[in-house]
Amino acid sequence: MKITHAAVAGTLESGDVMIRIAPLDTQEIDLQISSNVEKQFGEAIRATMLEILERHHVTGVQLIVDDKGALDCILRARLETLLVRASDVKALPWEENL
Repeated sequence: MKITHAAVAGTLESGDVMIRIAPLDTQEIDLQISSNVEKQFGEAIRATMLEILERHHVTGVQLIVDDKGALDCILRARLETLLVRASDVKALPWEENL
């Protein structure tokens, strides 16, 4: 999936996460995480973000995660919503990525 423009998903409410994405000129992933539970769950948040990006073949992006204690399912939903908003696809190819 090619990220063509910057986008945002989520809120800064307690129990939620705001994620911002922007395309980069390189093929690297610049992942920045800020979380009030980073000491306990920072590695899990990082793993979830990278897993979703890998599943959808996303590279060359800057991803800024501002977590306010979101559950894993919320992290996944917000990032997948963000990927659709930041690309030219209408919906994620669910059948191909199971």
